[in-house]
Amino acid sequence: MNQLEQFRDIRAFIFDVDGVLTNNQVLVMENGQLLRNMSVRDGYAIRCAVEAGYKVCVITGARSEGVRLRLEALGVTDIYIGIQDKLEPYESFISAYGLDEAHVLYMGDDLPDYPVMRRAGLPCCPGDAAPEIMGLALYISPLKGGEGCARDVIEKVLRLNGRWLTE
Repeated sequence: MNQLEQFRDIRAFIFDVDGVLTNNQVLVMENGQLLRNMSVRDGYAIRCAVEAGYKVCVITGARSEGVRLRLEALGVTDIYIGIQDKLEPYESFISAYGLDEAHVLYMGDDLPDYPVMRRAGLPCCPGDAAPEIMGLALYISPLKGGEGCARDVIEKVLRLNGRWLTE
């Protein structure tokens, strides 16, 4: 099976936030609030995946109501925020939808993502992920976190299944 064929059978996407949907940086305001940048193109692809009937989940250690509101606006309903051990929500998501792990794409960038990436059928990472994560990923996006890496993998899956808008 060539590398692109691995994307054809994906039925669900799970993403980390910081370092995947953001550029791994936060702007610290004087009041202690943390601001993050998220790619509009990633957001568009996430909405396309939801509208095409794919399950989309976000599991993050970040505690941000702004992130939750953004994801909800994109149609994501499975959002786990402030999570330290990502395996529990991963298993809950898989169980809730009766998913086969072989059909799940997980994109993470750092060590907290490692246990889940070992379980997901298609572990992926941005091009600037931690070395340990790059060593585990079956696909490394040429794009960095917060710069379109989520769209990269979503678009591959949707195109291979004739579900991308231009298809």
